[in-house]
Amino acid sequence: MTQAAIYLLTAVDVRRLSQPEFTRKTVISTLTLPPLNLLTTEHNPGGGTGAVNFAIPRVEAPEPAFNAKGIDTDIFTGFGEVDRWLFAGSYKKRGPGGGGFVPGRAIIEGAITGWEADESDPAEFQGSTHAFNEVTHYEFSLDGEELFYWDFWEGVIRFKGRDITQAQRTALGA
Repeated sequence: MTQAAIYLLTAVDVRRLSQPEFTRKTVISTLTLPPLNLLTTEHNPGGGTGAVNFAIPRVEAPEPAFNAKGIDTDIFTGFGEVDRWLFAGSYKKRGPGGGGFVPGRAIIEGAITGWEADESDPAEFQGSTHAFNEVTHYEFSLDGEELFYWDFWEGVIRFKGRDITQAQRTALGA
């Protein structure tokens, strides 16, 4: 019997892809990879026996975020402008036969559109939340394997290499 591996998150970082040498690994406290949810459309026929939420090949708007300790002044450079970001994670893979540290990588294209300082006092380390919108690209790989890829402009959604929008693009003549 084959057993699933366990991936334990051990460290995180967020960087602009255009500035790979600039790290936030010592100030970032949490990151939120947005959920990737396919949209559904409900059909409840009058003569049927119940409703069905049919999945359609569209993605709900992703909204990533991260929290930093202190004030990350670099975030205000290009605030509200679309950029490509790397959400990086170090995972410790555990399972039969051992394991080791493997990379988790999300590449997200979007704009930081929200900044909110935490409630704090001088005796606490003030943090801040950075929120993204206008996300048009989101891909995630773990241990070098692409788990999903979504690009608004390309019209592509892939799960583990399987393009679920190819037939739709073909039907549109694209």
